Amino acid sequence: MTLNDALLFAPVALLIAITPGPNNFCAMNNGIRHGVGTAVLATTGRVVAFAFFLLVSAVGLGAMLLASEHVFTAIKWIGAAYLIYLGINAWRSRAFALSEQHDALPPRRNLWLATRQEFLIGISNPKAILLFAAIFPQFIRPDQPAPEQFLYLGTTYLLAEYVASLLYALFGLQIRRLIRTARGMRNLNRTTGAFFVGAGGALLGTSQH
Repeated sequence: MTLNDALLFAPVALLIAITPGPNNFCAMNNGIRHGVGTAVLATTGRVVAFAFFLLVSAVGLGAMLLASEHVFTAIKWIGAAYLIYLGINAWRSRAFALSEQHDALPPRRNLWLATRQEFLIGISNPKAILLFAAIFPQFIRPDQPAPEQFLYLGTTYLLAEYVASLLYALFGLQIRRLIRTARGMRNLNRTTGAFFVGAGGALLGTSQH
């Protein structure tokens, strides 16, 4: 595989990366609350989680994890519980102005919390394992070294995650401009909470096949 092959994979990677999901919704939410810069930088959290899954898939452990019903189910329940926890917290959040929320914590603290949240959402989602263990091999050439190909494809995909995060954060910025009141903030909190709870419920319905 050459760099050109990886570039040809880029549109596919971006299409997968921009698919709506908990991490992308997290980026949009961070864009609303903390700005585009923090949202994009926080994407490093999910990228680290996905890089781990890529490594697992590259060494052949991904298929083994998928074959283990107990491991898959454990990851699924942990991920669902965390998303539901985020949803309940968001729903119950106090409704205050965005400017007040934005200034409540130092920028570095906001960035750390957002990055940690991105990582925890990514690492507790078994669908990421399904992606890397099932889809990536379709683009691997059997007559060439697999590690190098995983490196090219993986790097391309992880960069696509930053692009997806940027798009969702920019959309969040547009939403932010429409929210000027405590009532609007309360509605945003409840919408965010409902989405994360719904995502947790949907994750529980995920199967290995």
